[in-house]
Amino acid sequence: MNVRHTRRRIALGVAALWSAGAWAALDLDTATVAEVEAAFADGSLTSEQLLRAYLARIDAYDQRGPTINAVIALNPKALDEARQRDAERHAGQIRGPLHGIPIVLKDNFDTFDLPTTAGSQLLAGSVPPDDAFVVKKLRDAGAIIVAKLNLHEFAAGGGVGGSVDPADYRAAAIPNGYSSMGGQTRNPHELNHGPAGSSTGTAAAIAAGFAQFGLGSDTTSSVRGPASATGIVGFKPSNGLLSRDGIVPLALSLDTAGPMARSVADIAVALNVMAGVDAADPMTRRAEGRIERDYTAFLQRGALRGKRIGIARDFGGVNAGVDRVFEQAVATLRALGATTVDFRYPAYLVDLHNELASTICAAEFKAQIADYLQSTAPQYPKTLAELARRAKDPATHYRSPQKAYGLQYTETHAPAIDDPAYRAAKNEGMALVRGAVDAVLNHNRLDAIVYLSSPNAAPPIAPPAQPGPPRPTASAYNIANLAGYPDLVVPAGMTPDGLPVTVSFLGPAFSDGALLGYGYDFEQATHARRLPKHTPALASDRVGR
Repeated sequence: MNVRHTRRRIALGVAALWSAGAWAALDLDTATVAEVEAAFADGSLTSEQLLRAYLARIDAYDQRGPTINAVIALNPKALDEARQRDAERHAGQIRGPLHGIPIVLKDNFDTFDLPTTAGSQLLAGSVPPDDAFVVKKLRDAGAIIVAKLNLHEFAAGGGVGGSVDPADYRAAAIPNGYSSMGGQTRNPHELNHGPAGSSTGTAAAIAAGFAQFGLGSDTTSSVRGPASATGIVGFKPSNGLLSRDGIVPLALSLDTAGPMARSVADIAVALNVMAGVDAADPMTRRAEGRIERDYTAFLQRGALRGKRIGIARDFGGVNAGVDRVFEQAVATLRALGATTVDFRYPAYLVDLHNELASTICAAEFKAQIADYLQSTAPQYPKTLAELARRAKDPATHYRSPQKAYGLQYTETHAPAIDDPAYRAAKNEGMALVRGAVDAVLNHNRLDAIVYLSSPNAAPPIAPPAQPGPPRPTASAYNIANLAGYPDLVVPAGMTPDGLPVTVSFLGPAFSDGALLGYGYDFEQATHARRLPKHTPALASDRVGR
């Protein structure tokens, strides 16, 4: 992270805004981190004022009004921390580029001062010994944690993926956005729709304006799916760019942290702070020498001009309103100077990607959740078998019988990590996907791939009448996880019935900065994100002068 360069950009922003007479109040919904930090530097805004504005939105909309129910736990010390950041700033002590910025975390990121439950009442009250690596970096940069947020329990680990029996899927059909710890989170655009999974609370909270940006984790779609369902920006970075240390694991071969925000600019600032090699996470060694000095430097209008962008045509054809927005987005890419190249993935990749991801997730969750549980206090479960047993025990009053079924199914049926099927999926299967994506990029001389994030917009909360495994063309998200490549979701428009539509920008390993540039160029041309109708602006949203 080049802190000096970032500070210089903020200082230039201050000068530009001052010369333009622009120190009117900031709009909470549209203000970027850079604009907020400029207001802090000028003295027209304090961290306490900003935090109080975000807390007012949480108070109005999370447990009252539309009852979005994204928050599992508020940080009781947040206001004190904001006042401390203001005092430090007054004394000339700036911790970093996020000094005084309120953020939120998915409740599977370890925090030394707040419980980390992974959305499970079986871990209620469990306080980790220290912060996750990326959480510590955010705090060191001056960020204030406002709240821990709801998620699909254990990031959806412990399900019936791989089953061919419809009865299993019916028994494990959990409402979209539900966990036994946090209850039901609602999509602020349409309350009978879910925010997808598993970073449900982070997506709903950022869309509803509960913090400046947030963190999710992504294993097969869990940052990008919720970002798409709620119409915000979500980023799955190259595997290895962000440490996984201190994140409750689902499948470490595929897991990564990922920032979620209302603007591409805030995603870039978050990456500047969080990216780094961590001795506790060997995967981050991939990033040595490949971390950009400043991801905000890629945020340029014209970034798409002259680029060759592949348009994946394997996904779509489900919802006419969604398809129309996607075609408009492709036209926008061309209008911005990109050459678009239609293509289809090899049939074997489309047919296999879900099965590969399901096999890896089941096997690794069964083994790796036990490793994490060893770090919890003695009263908590220590294995998947114990989680399943307690979930079924009437004495625990466990609130999700569907999850109880899924935990037991995974305990009984998931392959061991020495099973040949798992080893083939991890070793040969992931290499196959990576090779297929590389072949598409190289054969078509592409700078990036764009695809329709979700062919059918946000899902209803209620499970489908006939649940089952996902169709191979229902989503392309896990292709990026299996390849280990970066993938950026950017708002593109709205369906006629008021649900967000997004497009995804996928690129080769460690093209994270370039992807942010393409997404920024598209974002600035379209300004497609909308404040959800169920969480409208408040008078207190105007902050500063």
